[in-house]
Amino acid sequence: MDAILETRALNKWFGGLHVTGGVDFALERGRIHCLIGPNGAGKSTFFRLILGEHLPTSGAILYEGADISREKPFQRIRRGISVKFQVPGIFKALSVRQNLEIALQHHRSAASLGEEIDRLLEFLKLTDAERMLAGNLSHGQKQWLEIGMAIALKPRLLLLDEPTAGMTPDETFATGEMVQALNRDGVTVLAVEHDMAFVRQIAQAVTVLHFGKIFAQGTIDEIVADERVAAIYLGEVHA
Repeated sequence: MDAILETRALNKWFGGLHVTGGVDFALERGRIHCLIGPNGAGKSTFFRLILGEHLPTSGAILYEGADISREKPFQRIRRGISVKFQVPGIFKALSVRQNLEIALQHHRSAASLGEEIDRLLEFLKLTDAERMLAGNLSHGQKQWLEIGMAIALKPRLLLLDEPTAGMTPDETFATGEMVQALNRDGVTVLAVEHDMAFVRQIAQAVTVLHFGKIFAQGTIDEIVADERVAAIYLGEVHA
C-alpha cells in the first residue's frame, strides 16, 4: 500500500489517562478515509496528534515517509497538509471574497489571484454570496468557506473535523460532492465524522476508534454489518 500518512505505535498520555493507545494506522494515498467512533473514543486527540497540536508520548507519525512526530503545525502545513476544523475559523467581518483572498495571497501571483478566487467561489457554491460578510452566511455556507480556505493551499492531504456538523441533509450531501470532487483531483482526505449518511456517501475506507485504539477497519458496508461496532455505539462494549 502506498501510504501518504502512517502512525506507528502512537501513544498519548495526559497524566494518568491513556487517550491514544499504540495506534498503528495507514492512510492510502488518493483515498477518502473516515474515522468514526463513539464520544470519548479518542478521535479528536488522534487528529491533533497528526496536526501537531499535541505531541505524542511515544511512537511515530510519518507523512510521505518522513517522520513529522515533533514538527510544529506550520511545518506540517508546508509539507502539504491542510485542515478544516468543526467550528469555522473564518473572518466574519470580511466578505467571502476577502476571506479567500487572504487564504490565497501568499500562494498565487497577483495576476492569477482573481481567477483562482472565482474558481473557488464556483466550486463552493458561493459565487452569489461573494460580497456578503462571511459572518452573515448560513451555517453550511460558513463551513464551505472554510473548506475553500483550507484547499486554497492546494494540499495533498486534507483533514476534515466533522465537516457537516449542524448542516441540513441537502448541505451535507453537497459537501460530500465537494469532497469527492477534491479526491478526484488527487487530494487524499481523512475525515472525522458522526453523520453515517455522509460517511456512506464519501468513505472508501473506515476506521473505528474505541478507547483510543483501533477497534475495526474496513469498507463502510463491512463496518455497518459488524455487530461489535453496533455494540460500542449502543454502549454494550466496555473493554
